[in-house]
Amino acid sequence: MSIHADQLSVFPAFFRVRNEVLVVVGNGEEALNKARLLTQINATIRVIADDPDQELADFLRDGDYHHVAEKFAPKHLTGAKLVFVATGDEDQDRLIAAEARRQHIPVNVVDRPDLCDFFTPAIVNRAPLAIAIGSEGTGPVLTQMIRARIDAAFSPRLGDLARLANAYRPAVEKLVRKGLPRRLFWRSFFAGDVASNVYNNDLAGAHQAVAALLEDQDSAKGYVWLVGAGPGAEDLLTLRAHRVLMEADVIVYDALVPEAVVAMGRRDATRLSVGKRKGCHSKSQSEINDLLVSLGREGKRVVRLKSGDPLVYGRAGEEMAALRDAGIGFEIVPGITSAFAAAADMQLPLTLRGVASSLVFTTGHDMAGEVLPDWARLAISGATIAVYMGRSVAASVAERLMQAGLHADTGVAVVENAGRPERRMFHGTLHDLPSLEQRDDLTGPVMVVIGDAVAGAAIDKAEPLSALINHSVAPRHLETNAA
Repeated sequence: MSIHADQLSVFPAFFRVRNEVLVVVGNGEEALNKARLLTQINATIRVIADDPDQELADFLRDGDYHHVAEKFAPKHLTGAKLVFVATGDEDQDRLIAAEARRQHIPVNVVDRPDLCDFFTPAIVNRAPLAIAIGSEGTGPVLTQMIRARIDAAFSPRLGDLARLANAYRPAVEKLVRKGLPRRLFWRSFFAGDVASNVYNNDLAGAHQAVAALLEDQDSAKGYVWLVGAGPGAEDLLTLRAHRVLMEADVIVYDALVPEAVVAMGRRDATRLSVGKRKGCHSKSQSEINDLLVSLGREGKRVVRLKSGDPLVYGRAGEEMAALRDAGIGFEIVPGITSAFAAAADMQLPLTLRGVASSLVFTTGHDMAGEVLPDWARLAISGATIAVYMGRSVAASVAERLMQAGLHADTGVAVVENAGRPERRMFHGTLHDLPSLEQRDDLTGPVMVVIGDAVAGAAIDKAEPLSALINHSVAPRHLETNAA
């Protein structure tokens, strides 16, 4: 019989081991690792270790295990359901494996695939749900890496959701028709308000959401996540954001969100660009609000994907109000705001003991009015000022802050495309800041950080702003203030 490359040589299965005896044989680190793995299982763990290493001895002393402090003997396998061998001695491993087979007990031998009846998978535990990853013994490190990625993709409370579903199963079988109605019910259960409440540890809200589903089965229930995409790098997306992207039927995204981040959603999800970039508003905010409400009323699960954090200059307040008025469930998934990404790029402490104890987020356009904003006076007392969208009004910002009393030598850091591989970084002083307005090549979003804490940044990684100034002409607005 020929074997194809895509065929497994093992059959994945789950053993029933509740209240059964699982035996581990060995004195060292591998025996300890196996014993730790088995603590996730509701079973009696028998460890055969005549001379355990100190760490294993401490583990056995502190836990509820049956420790047999004797050299291995066939009697030690009596009544066992599974045997794990980790002596580290090949001859001893073979002897114990042969004895296990003689007693018709499946055996696993650490690092010796040829002696194994079964392989130990990497396990993602969301009891009663379990995800097991195996490589037929060929790549245990690879399976652990995959396990870590899967573990991050699912809520730690996924098991709670499964238990809640099991508790309601009799009621669903009684009240919800078989076939499509029941499938739609469970889809709403596992991906809508019920799941969101469980994940947020609101069990009372979860029960209310189940009751609402049972009472109103004919109308689909939509749900909206207002998700922060962060500054644009895929690996700066939060685990929760990635998870809900994989659950969404529709992804509504802004122009500043890179395609690579949008592509992290489900392949079959509908993707709708709504623009919202300076000078390029493909939809008004009111139209976006109406779109979210319409999709929610259609029963869609929607991710509203915003650059940075939804609650920092993301107009989430208007969208939340529209969803509340329409009675559509929603939640916020925070993102890494650009100020934090820029600070990380420049290794810049936004607060610094003895130097800056407060932080202000603002936009350059806040400086456009006749009245100086109150936060400008905070800068005088040492606050760090993070200015979003500040390139086009850099001169005005610099002029008015110096008029308020901030010294022209105050440190300034500027980052274009913060958090992304194509970022550009600049450093200088408040006196140098107006040069930004001359830079037509800075086409990406620009973050400006002003304050004494900038002195702690890694300025050697950045270009000097002063190099951009045409020294033959004094910067406009600054001839008198620079002195």
